[in-house]
Amino acid sequence: MEELARESISLIGRSASHNDPPRLGSLGAVLILLKSALGAGLLNFPWAFHKAGGVTTALSLELASLVFLISGLVILAYASSVSGQTTYQDVVREVCGRAVGKLCEVCFCFNVFMICVAFLVVVQDQLEKLCISVYETVTGSIEEEMPYHWYTDQRCALFIICLFIILPLSISKEIGIQKYTSVLGTLAATYLCVAVIVKYYLMDKDAVVITPEHSQGGSSWASVFSVVPTICFGFQCHEACIAIYSSMENQKLSHWMLISVVSMFFCLLIYTLTGVYGFMTFGQEVDSDILISYPGNDVVMIISRLLFGVSIITLYPILLLLGRSVILNLILRVRRNHQGIVTRVFENRCRVVLTVIWIGVTLLVAMFVPDMAEVISVIGGICAFFIFIFPGLCLVFTMQTESVSPRLKLMLTVWGVITIVVGTFIFGQSTTIAVMELFHKF
Repeated sequence: MEELARESISLIGRSASHNDPPRLGSLGAVLILLKSALGAGLLNFPWAFHKAGGVTTALSLELASLVFLISGLVILAYASSVSGQTTYQDVVREVCGRAVGKLCEVCFCFNVFMICVAFLVVVQDQLEKLCISVYETVTGSIEEEMPYHWYTDQRCALFIICLFIILPLSISKEIGIQKYTSVLGTLAATYLCVAVIVKYYLMDKDAVVITPEHSQGGSSWASVFSVVPTICFGFQCHEACIAIYSSMENQKLSHWMLISVVSMFFCLLIYTLTGVYGFMTFGQEVDSDILISYPGNDVVMIISRLLFGVSIITLYPILLLLGRSVILNLILRVRRNHQGIVTRVFENRCRVVLTVIWIGVTLLVAMFVPDMAEVISVIGGICAFFIFIFPGLCLVFTMQTESVSPRLKLMLTVWGVITIVVGTFIFGQSTTIAVMELFHKF
């Protein structure tokens, strides 16, 4: 995600000469933060509104989370300016120590892995609907009459996509042209938001499952808090924020706070509108992937499925590269310590093997854990480290060395501790729910 941010900076930023690093203006920083946050998590928000018990509860939870989300962005920028580092892992390692830095790398790698799984689950869901749409168009039959064949199974189609598209794009050492297509995620998210709103107003009002006055249903506290991982996954852009902040022309903390507030406000607007109108359209019948709730022959939603599909297929290799680099660097470091030298042949072989294993394992997990909500539950727990726990640790550690007034130091330290506690609770709660649901299946 830091790599995505840096590539976006190189496209949007302007510098005095080709040798200078690109410098970002305010608009560029907002756009890149939005691009980092908006993505496949949007598909889960209508289901999250249902799970939370209604619009009011879900929106309140979003606003409460927004305080910590913006706080995390500001803390990370402050820690970057104090440490002089320009990547998330380097900032955490420099401020919090080597042990916490190692933990950050492990969480980063696992987080990227689970996001890849979520991406494949989304692609699989859209393939299922597209297959049904093609069948109904060609035969004129309805979905219930569709016979089962192995070659019409979406899992088979997903395997073919991974083998012939994703693997060739991922095997190379560099990202290549895929990095320029990452804007498709923002386009797909914006298109889906508008489409969901338009579909709500154009549909037969007698067929609307839920109305605003009945959208405040009750829900248990466990169900309400189970929505937090979806919010964390949806608003997650913290790994990229340090790369963005360090490339800005104006690096005043007050200016960065304004950038963070504006970016999170637009994210909140898009996520909330999609969540509200998707939930009001389908009510308790809404799927964990909102696109699955719409008919397979809906042309507007077919376009949205294609946009999300192409976006994910082009983004997956970039995320794979980021996770693979962490593991590959560890392998090469161990090899160098034992052998004293690392040949290019060995490095290439390791890269190819890691790529095949990564794609194979994420594909297997995506096939056997088909519910997107379950995947996001795990991702949201890991996201808590990057949004809450690591920023809180950075704030607590920096307050031990920075020269500020005792009262301010105490206030910021307390806020850092609160952030860590909240993040730990979210991680524990979401992980527990994910494990319980896994055991419930077996």
